[in-house]
Amino acid sequence: MMQTTERRVRMIPAAQQTATGTTQTKKLRVAAYCRVSTDSDEQLTSYEAQKSYYTEKIEANPDWEMAGIYADEGISGTGLKKRKEFNRMIAACKRGRINLILTKSLSRFARNTVDCLATVRTLKANSIGVIFEKENINTLTESSEFLITLFSGFAQAESESLSQNVLWGKRKRMESGEFTFPKLLGYQKNDDGTIEIIPEEAETVRYIYRRYLEGASIATLKTELIATERPTKKGTLNWGHQAIQNILANEKYIGDALLQKTFTQDPISKKVIKNQGERPMYYVENHHAAIVPRDIYARVQEELARRNSKRKTMENTITEQGKYSSKYALSELLVCGECGSPYRRVTWSRNGTKRIVWRCTSRLENGTKFCQHSPTMEEEKLHSLIMEQLHDFASTQQEVLPTLLDHITQVVSGQGDDGCEQLQDRLLEITNRQAILLEMVLEDMDNPDLSAQMQSLAEEKKVLQTQLDSLAPKRHTQPSVESRVAQIAHWVQSLQPETQYSDDLIRQAIQQITVQDSETVRIKFKGAT
Repeated sequence: MMQTTERRVRMIPAAQQTATGTTQTKKLRVAAYCRVSTDSDEQLTSYEAQKSYYTEKIEANPDWEMAGIYADEGISGTGLKKRKEFNRMIAACKRGRINLILTKSLSRFARNTVDCLATVRTLKANSIGVIFEKENINTLTESSEFLITLFSGFAQAESESLSQNVLWGKRKRMESGEFTFPKLLGYQKNDDGTIEIIPEEAETVRYIYRRYLEGASIATLKTELIATERPTKKGTLNWGHQAIQNILANEKYIGDALLQKTFTQDPISKKVIKNQGERPMYYVENHHAAIVPRDIYARVQEELARRNSKRKTMENTITEQGKYSSKYALSELLVCGECGSPYRRVTWSRNGTKRIVWRCTSRLENGTKFCQHSPTMEEEKLHSLIMEQLHDFASTQQEVLPTLLDHITQVVSGQGDDGCEQLQDRLLEITNRQAILLEMVLEDMDNPDLSAQMQSLAEEKKVLQTQLDSLAPKRHTQPSVESRVAQIAHWVQSLQPETQYSDDLIRQAIQQITVQDSETVRIKFKGAT
């Protein structure tokens, strides 16, 4: 008979648990994360206080070992990319140098719920906990994710609400014409808020505008600015293409300011995008002293648009007008009368002799497939032919110049007699008539005829105002029109029999030169049809 033994159960005491929920075998490496969202004095004081608090707290616990204080100052909590210390701390966690992170609250850690949860999950997968003191959450507990989602949602909503309040304040300032004046070549902002012109820098701005209208490309301008040692706003000679482009397109150089050209898409991604009508814009006129005259600025904007608008001129070919060329004026002005393609400057060599000729691009690239009869033009002969026609024109300028200028004015402005004065006169008549009718209506409130007349005048006034508004953009181009016409008049009158061909001369007033045949070119002035 087998002897039975008594079953016995012996308990093995659990090891001491740590704040992370893991068994403590050695001291925990504990780090702390602090952040303030601005660099104001008050916030920086809070920032120093947080660092001091966590240093004392970690060092006071005998089971903890200091693993570092990570702190970002003057950084928003809505994104992680720019928070260098935060990212450095996470990298240290992945290398096993941190077991536990202490932080004041979820809003200090991240206002973006998605980023917060993703980071917490990554750390939790490596048995690294985060303790949020304000919310009393340990991320290694089962209920932590729900609580994090809840509180992070509140923090994100708070951030979005704060962002909306800031945007509302900025918009109100813009509506009243107030804005923060940027650091701009040619200007400085004084302590009293006034904007003052810096003469030396302003001369550089005027030089850029003048040379651009004379035909210089942005690449040429960059070379000239460096060669003449004209410094940028930062005081260096590090001129870039975009910097020069921005100067040429900036309305602040005529004393105006267009506000809200860009906007922040949302407070989380903080992506800044160009405003293409998604938000209202505000145009402030005569905000500060101008460096560039309005007519010069308008002509530069037209020239910018013209150079950027080069497109293919023929279907089924690879020829096109191409980008603006500052090296040879004829590269963008000379076109084929047969197919419309541009002419190209070519060097031909035969028996050791070089010839410079201009040839239709389509003929060069496609043979006679699209263009069969366009002539090859010797450069010297072409220059002579152009100047011969210009001199013939100049000799009859007294008879044809007034007609030409009047024609160009009509075409460029696109308005001629736009009837604006008549519309304004009629609006004044209606206003006066309304005042008389109003007195009559007050004396005879029940007269339906008077009410009908008032209604009719109001509707007519609305239509007239709409017509005037549609004409306003055209009338604003008048300074540019007058400036261009005056330039062409001066150019024509300056032509003398001894005037020789030059690219700068041709660029000033010629829009296009069409090769008709080997002995004939047709010249089109800027603004003419």
